[in-house]
Amino acid sequence: MKQLYELTHAEKQSYFEYLAGFITSNKLNQFEKVLKFRTRYVTTGLENIFQPQNASAVLRTCDLFGVQDVHIVENNNEYRVNPQVAMGASKWLDMFYYNEGDFNTPALYEALRKNNYRVVATTPHRHDYSLDEFPLEPGPVALMFGTEMEGLSDWAIENADEYIRIPMYGFTESFNISVSAALIIRELTERLRKSNIQWQLSEEEKTDIRLEWAKRVIKRSELLEREFLTRL
Repeated sequence: MKQLYELTHAEKQSYFEYLAGFITSNKLNQFEKVLKFRTRYVTTGLENIFQPQNASAVLRTCDLFGVQDVHIVENNNEYRVNPQVAMGASKWLDMFYYNEGDFNTPALYEALRKNNYRVVATTPHRHDYSLDEFPLEPGPVALMFGTEMEGLSDWAIENADEYIRIPMYGFTESFNISVSAALIIRELTERLRKSNIQWQLSEEEKTDIRLEWAKRVIKRSELLEREFLTRL
């Protein structure tokens, strides 16, 4: 029996059409409406976040502004989600965890660069680009956010490719992480959609995401998957 990862694009499309028979037309239409605005041109990396409220708020921001992937580094803090804050956002995102060693940030940076991302540290202490000046044209962007109290680790800052800061005019040194993520992601995704950059997902990516979403809304979808793969 074939495994899901072994399917061709055409077979995955057939599988989605099979699952679609168990999903309401309203939900299927919603899938397409949301997919039209999803992107991987901008992604998010979260280093060692420990407060569930902030962790969940960032997921909600990514979903609402169309950022499909979230990369989560667990060094000495477990990433926990508060369902009341996330409002189900994690159900619609692809979340990747880095937690096999004592310090996992290098593993994330390596994975991001393999996928041609510019690793961008968000910090008020480096003066590379102000948010309104940050260029999107050079290539895909991975925005790194750090802990609530200390921000990004020294290693994460020193090994980033570029730096971005939010203009501030008050006495307080920095924004809360969830506010910082919301401001930066909103600004960059809005500019991205108004640009000539090819930021949209490929048809293959859309098919993969449709399948994942379908499996997440259908109860006991693993039984349907087994039945479909057996037929193949």
